[in-house]
Amino acid sequence: MLLAIDVSNTLTTLATFEGDKLHRIFRITTKETRSSDEYGVLLRNLVDLSDASYHDIEGIIISSVVPGRMHAINSACIRYFGLKPIIIGLGVRTGIKVKAADQKEVGSDLIVNAAAVHELYPGPAIVIDFGTATIYQVVQEDGTLDSVVIVPGVQVSLNALVSQAARIPDVEIKKPRTILNNSTTECIQAGIFYGTVGQTEYIVRRLKKESGLADARVISTGEFAKMISMETDCVDHYDPWLTLQGLRIIFDKNRRRK
Repeated sequence: MLLAIDVSNTLTTLATFEGDKLHRIFRITTKETRSSDEYGVLLRNLVDLSDASYHDIEGIIISSVVPGRMHAINSACIRYFGLKPIIIGLGVRTGIKVKAADQKEVGSDLIVNAAAVHELYPGPAIVIDFGTATIYQVVQEDGTLDSVVIVPGVQVSLNALVSQAARIPDVEIKKPRTILNNSTTECIQAGIFYGTVGQTEYIVRRLKKESGLADARVISTGEFAKMISMETDCVDHYDPWLTLQGLRIIFDKNRRRK
């Protein structure tokens, strides 16, 4: 059984796989204050709650955009599972070519998502990850991670608005009944929701035009992906577990190499 760990700025997502079958998924907050022992106990207990045992874990793979957490999580895996995890980075076989001036600057989440779409959705693709940041990436048919656009995420945009405007309340992010509103709450919801939809459609259209990949499939993932994808025809597939599947795919490539 494989344990895949995706460490993002807000949440850490854990998944267990039996072969290529996704078994269970857990989410915990990404905290700077957790020690390796806290992570170890937490990870083992979560695995034990998944109708499996931590003894069943035969491999661990980690993708992280929070470098400050890696020492604690890596130590937890070694101490509590007896396994040295594969950590996405230079030297790990991914099947992805990175077109970047400095490959060290490319986030592991981008590489993992690119590996997933290259395997699961053959052909040129545009991936949209609606997370802490909303990230658009162009993946060529040969697996080249070509171009990336990064904008503030949906929740981050709302947080910035609330923190900078004294009379703007914090609201639930959701689709309002209509774009025509006269209550402050629904006015904000309309702006955030339809603004994100409009942004998505424009950036996708622009990426296809400038890349020449008019037939590229668009795959969305991330916390707000389902809500936004249901509102626009520019998204072809919504895949909530794209990053986790990418981790599984990369783990298999490296296991075969051994």
